[in-house]
Amino acid sequence: MRKLFLAVLLGAGINSFSQECTDFYYMQNNKTIEMTIANKKGKEVGKVVYTVSDVKKSGETVTSTVTSVMINDKGETGSKATNVIKCVGGIIMMDMKMFIPSAQQEQMGDVSATGQVSFLEYPSNMKEGDVLKDGQFSMDFKSQGGIGAHISIDITKRKVEGKESVTTPAGTWDCFKITYHSKMVIKIGIGLPVNTDITEWYAAGFGVVKTESKSGSTEITAIK
Repeated sequence: MRKLFLAVLLGAGINSFSQECTDFYYMQNNKTIEMTIANKKGKEVGKVVYTVSDVKKSGETVTSTVTSVMINDKGETGSKATNVIKCVGGIIMMDMKMFIPSAQQEQMGDVSATGQVSFLEYPSNMKEGDVLKDGQFSMDFKSQGGIGAHISIDITKRKVEGKESVTTPAGTWDCFKITYHSKMVIKIGIGLPVNTDITEWYAAGFGVVKTESKSGSTEITAIK
């Protein structure tokens, strides 16, 4: 009887983990997510469309490949990128290339997931007041003009400020409000740092549904 009880508990734990990962929208094969970008005046200036593929599970790790395409306000397709997302033991790990601002992505052109991937972690058990792990990312790339360049991003001072309900055209979510500081340096010759304070709303087991900074905002507007 005891063995049966332990087996039931173990099975429940596995199902809970599996459900948690598969609920996350970047862990669902063939899912398409549309994020709309607005400038600081609230005017729509473009979209990023993410498409999920190649979802795999190995032990406690689930991975997926996410391709992103920039679309400007005229409907023209711009830069493309390929990213890797992980779910490990309930911790969501986002490819830090996804945190490159849209304006800089357009300057960089197409970016492939080559070399070492850096991740930003979102624990499943976060709560108000938690300080989350920092993230660092850097890579070499070629600008649209073919000139060699380098980008680095440091995300620090991540704190869970509280919980809020967020509604976008794609739905309503109970979210954790997370603030952090981003320092980005792009070197094409001489590089100057760009420092930005950012607020994001993260739905546990689902993903980031909205962000805001002094330069503008993003939000999920469609999930297909």
